[in-house]
Amino acid sequence: MRAKYDEFTVVIPTLNEKRTIGEMIHYLLRNYRGCKVLVEDDGSTDGTKMIVRQISKSNRNVGLIDRRALGPEKGLTFSIVDGIRRCRTKYAIVIDADMQHPPGKIQDVAARLRRGDELVVANRAKVTDWAPYRKIISRIFMYTGKIILFITAKETCVDIFSGFFGVKRDVFVSVYEKNRHRFVGEGYKALFDFLKCVERGTLRTSNVPFTFHIREFGASKASVKQGVALFKSFFS
Repeated sequence: MRAKYDEFTVVIPTLNEKRTIGEMIHYLLRNYRGCKVLVEDDGSTDGTKMIVRQISKSNRNVGLIDRRALGPEKGLTFSIVDGIRRCRTKYAIVIDADMQHPPGKIQDVAARLRRGDELVVANRAKVTDWAPYRKIISRIFMYTGKIILFITAKETCVDIFSGFFGVKRDVFVSVYEKNRHRFVGEGYKALFDFLKCVERGTLRTSNVPFTFHIREFGASKASVKQGVALFKSFFS
């Protein structure tokens, strides 16, 4: 008999992901029996929300939060934090909808959480077909972030900017509630914001490697605005 995943909520932040969101949700429901799926939509205009609502009509484990209806707070980190706070399960796993994060790795993340880890980061061990300039920029940001975490004696991991990670829900919420002002909601590195608020050696963490592929559909959300938000996160 397949393992049950009713202790897990998969949080999926979305912004115009109609080409892949249906495939992602169906994969999760088919392969992780009993898991909850919570889509946090940040203002899609392409039909993403309609697809999620349609699936949720036939499966009560699928939910949609339309952040546009909640007020002015927009941004990937806002979406992730809100999704984890809304979870009613012991664990939350955050993953993108665009299939760059392989959903098959969720079973490995879940297994490590079940064994007692409080944070499990799926790290990009290999990145395929990435433009050289993006690789250079990513490494500069990565080294800068790790230096900041080291100097301030905060928790770290292999891939401090990963958007694919699992966490014990109560641990994440407790850290957030004590450090709300340090999370840059309009930014896109929620994991880094979490790490910089945790004293080194106080969190049981582990890593699950995966191969990161370029997007087949849609456009990257990376922009100059997001770069500014990351610098803000470095010093908040």
